[in-house]
Amino acid sequence: MARIAHLSDIHFGAHDPRIVTATEAWLQQHQPDLVVISGDFTQRARREQFRQAAAWLNRLRSAGMKLLVVPGNHDIPLYDLARRFGAPLRRYKHYISNDLCPFYEDDAVAILGLNTARSLTIKDGRINHDQMDMLRERFARVALEKTRILVTHHPLFAMPIGKGGELSEAVGRHEDAVRAAAEAGIHIALAGHFHRTYAEAAEKMVAHSGGALVIQAGTATSTRLRNAEPQSFNWLHVHRHDEIEVQVVVWDGASFQRGHHIGYFKQGGAWIGQDMADPAALPGIQVAEKARS
Repeated sequence: MARIAHLSDIHFGAHDPRIVTATEAWLQQHQPDLVVISGDFTQRARREQFRQAAAWLNRLRSAGMKLLVVPGNHDIPLYDLARRFGAPLRRYKHYISNDLCPFYEDDAVAILGLNTARSLTIKDGRINHDQMDMLRERFARVALEKTRILVTHHPLFAMPIGKGGELSEAVGRHEDAVRAAAEAGIHIALAGHFHRTYAEAAEKMVAHSGGALVIQAGTATSTRLRNAEPQSFNWLHVHRHDEIEVQVVVWDGASFQRGHHIGYFKQGGAWIGQDMADPAALPGIQVAEKARS
């Protein structure tokens, strides 16, 4: 089993320092096998914001944590056009990671991160064909019994982002990207970007999309909230590639507390979600309403 903390949309420069400190405390207490951070470390890709993000990551590493990180669209300068088009991720590479497509593997899981942030889009993301080839090639060498996880900032799929159920734009080259993920045998797709907690079986979102479970994280530390959803991140227990638990860890105004807890398992090739009893869990954020049995 692998225990993974999935955080996203940190947004240094539009962050709450108390919540940043609280994420460190929670992670140090629970000591996940891996911390995945799916982009947007900064609000405007400014040098001081990257310094703050780097210091936070270094504190996590000093506490013994392994990290897998990818950039987000906010990690590319918005108003500095020369830097935006000439060296869009130079500061990210300098302060955060030089590896834009990191790979992690242990006895239980294999995880690939892909950079979806691009200079030519303000907020949307894209995956290119070289990345799709990498996706197929990396996982072609992974043992069949391991859980295969893809991490991007922008989700591959159009996501419900508002209270009325309106859908976001899918990642650029969406159909080719989904096909590549299916061919690579991805079991779990992790992303962020929309500051909304969500999970759904890929096959319920797009036809011929393979057997992945799509899991979105909300914003962990930003003050930029959407749909009145508080800061949160996801705590994953990956038992096998066909059995996973997802618990939302929710900010209650003073600390992070356990929230909605749902177990997923495959039955007849389809993901089924069932609530898991936790009397101490906070009400509020609900995950995967559509996928629950």
